Amino acid sequence: MSPTNESSPPNESSPPNESSPRAAASPTLSEHIDQNIESIVALQRKQWDTIGSAQRRVERLSRFLGRPIYLIALVGAIALWVGVNFFATAAARWDPPPFELLDGIMTLISLVTTTIVLIAQHRQARLEKQHTHLGLQVALLTEQKVTKVINLIEELRRDMPMVKNRHDAHAQALQESADTAKVLAALEETGATRADTLGAAPGEAKRAAAKRSD
Repeated sequence: MSPTNESSPPNESSPPNESSPRAAASPTLSEHIDQNIESIVALQRKQWDTIGSAQRRVERLSRFLGRPIYLIALVGAIALWVGVNFFATAAARWDPPPFELLDGIMTLISLVTTTIVLIAQHRQARLEKQHTHLGLQVALLTEQKVTKVINLIEELRRDMPMVKNRHDAHAQALQESADTAKVLAALEETGATRADTLGAAPGEAKRAAAKRSD
């Protein structure tokens, strides 16, 4: 249950191994990929270091509750409890049928388990939201860089006398930065972001959007 267990890969619920960047990176990988891996592991380690000891214990316990051994142990304990109290003599029974004490214990276990899982999931959801914002920022920055590169290439092509000037409508369109508001509006108009049209073909999504507008 130690968060630094070298047998399990680093994740958001456990601190990354100090040797994981080099161990995870194959010798055949390029240097920039190795640097990216180290950056990701450093980010995970920083996020783990920012949480308190109580949160760490909750997440370790949450990982244990999500393992098959927990379910096997719980079912085995219930079966043993029921078997002993059902087949034992009346004097030896501490919880005779209908097993009211077992019912109360199982209710308490369910409450505690649900609370632990919800606490762990809350942090994971917060981390996923941060990562989504980070990915969106990187994607927008990449789009801006690509647009700038296309602009520079087109300017270079126009300035080179040995290259025949021609109109490229596709390149002209790619020189414009994407308007995220317009893209989002188009997605909402076609119903691509609605749960009832997820996985539908583009034509079906458009027909569903038109039907809702009518």
